[in-house]
This record gives sequence, C-alpha cells and structure tokens, in this order.
Amino acid sequence: MKIKEIMSSPVYVVSPEENVARARNLMLRHKIGRLVIIENNKPIGIVTKKDISRRLDQAEPQWRRRPIDHIPIRKVMSESLITIFPDATPRQLAELMRENNISGLPVVNSKNEVTGIVTKWDLIKYFSEQPLELKVSDLKIIPALTVHRHHTISHILYELEANLMDRAVVLEDNDKPVGIITSSNLTFTEMTNKTGDLPQKEIKMTRKESYAGRKQYRYVRDMPLVAEDIMSTPLITVKNDDLATYAAGIMVKERINGLPVMDNGFMGILTGDNIVNAILTL
Repeated sequence: MKIKEIMSSPVYVVSPEENVARARNLMLRHKIGRLVIIENNKPIGIVTKKDISRRLDQAEPQWRRRPIDHIPIRKVMSESLITIFPDATPRQLAELMRENNISGLPVVNSKNEVTGIVTKWDLIKYFSEQPLELKVSDLKIIPALTVHRHHTISHILYELEANLMDRAVVLEDNDKPVGIITSSNLTFTEMTNKTGDLPQKEIKMTRKESYAGRKQYRYVRDMPLVAEDIMSTPLITVKNDDLATYAAGIMVKERINGLPVMDNGFMGILTGDNIVNAILTL
C-alpha cells in the first residue's frame, strides 16, 4: 500500500497572514487538526491544534493582549515543514512521524505542490484493517497525565507543557476517570475573552436573608473555567486484553486519539503513538 491510497485530499490551506481565529474556525468546521500554510503556491509551514492550545497560557504581549482574530498564523505555525511523497509506504510514514515527533505531514509531488495530507488518523485506520492478533497489552501502554475535575485550565495547560503531554484524563475525588481533555478541547473552547485573557464563567450564587426568606441572587464573574467545563465525557475506554485492531477501530469511529485502558481499575492510555510504533514492528 502507498501513501497516496490513504492520504486525505483536497487539503485545507491558509496563508501566513490570515489570523488564528480563521484557522481555528476552519479546524472546527471541517473537524480537522491541522492546516498547511501556503505562500506563493508552495507549502512553508503547518499549524495544528496543539500549536494554538499550547500558547493559550503564555504571557507574551503579542499573544495575551491581542484577540486571536488579530494574531497572524505566522506567529504560531511550525516552519520546519516535513513532507512525504505519494509513493512512500505507511511504514516510511510511521518512521518519519516517530523520528520527528509529528502527527501529520503534507504529501507533495515532484514540483513541491501539495496533493494531500496524511496524519496519525490515516495510520490508525490502516492499522485497524490489518489481520493481527496483537492485544492492547502488547502495545506498551503509557501512564496517563491526570488532573482533577476542578483544576483550572491554566493549571492543566501548565501540566501538559511540563509533562510534554497533549492530553489528560480527568478524575473524580475517588480517582475514578470521568473525562478526558485534549488539544481539541483546548483549541475549540473560546479560550480568550475581549481583553485576550483566559476565559471565565459566570457563577450564580444564592442566599437567603433568613431561613424562610426569599432567595437573593448575586453573581461572581471571575471564576476561571475548570476541567469539567471543557472535558469530553462520557469516557470511552478499552480493556487490556482487547485486540489492538479493535481499539484502533474505536479510535477511528469516535475520532479520538487516546483511549484510557481499564483492567480492574484505570491503567493508562493507548495513543496514536502506540499504534505508530506497532506499525514499525509489522
């Protein structure tokens, strides 16, 4: 099988001077995770959900003091663009992804024109269709970063950056997993207010002047968003002894890139990286 058989086409592209808000809206509208940056009809970079979300808690004036519809894509895109040719194999794609720690790249022809794009999703779908007996437990499941459902977005962004993770499992007080937060949750939430700060939610609180009195309302407007406000729930999980191809099929069907693994309790998380590594052993 060749890359041209599994790539997506046409490719959504933007110019480097278009704003972050437009890029974000394109991703949301078309349910995609990256856009190729084109200048003079040639690819010069790429911008992903992760590129946008990891800057949300930065303090530089160029980011925090300007709404995202005033920030050009050039400020957040990755310029070290890696491409692949249509006749490459899925294994060669997996090698490029692992060696460069990337999750998607443009497919270009001999004239350096973009003809498609391939991502981990394409590799996960390819893997899910293979006749394999590998189990989830064979894929070296990694420990998951966990946060409490009441942790703030600022705290979550810090933990993701400090631990070099792109997702976190959200726990209840009893350590039961109840949701997951990914780059999609962070990127597709309205992450800045009119002043460019992290968003807040309006909390309505009630009190009574006396035990039998009427409720009096007051509003608290400075409560930050927390994990439970943006997490994906209910949580979709797999078991340690499920077939790896079955788990990959769930990831494709649900459009998720991380599956918590349960086996008498929460064990870890199966990601697209596990599947990319498994392809290299086929």
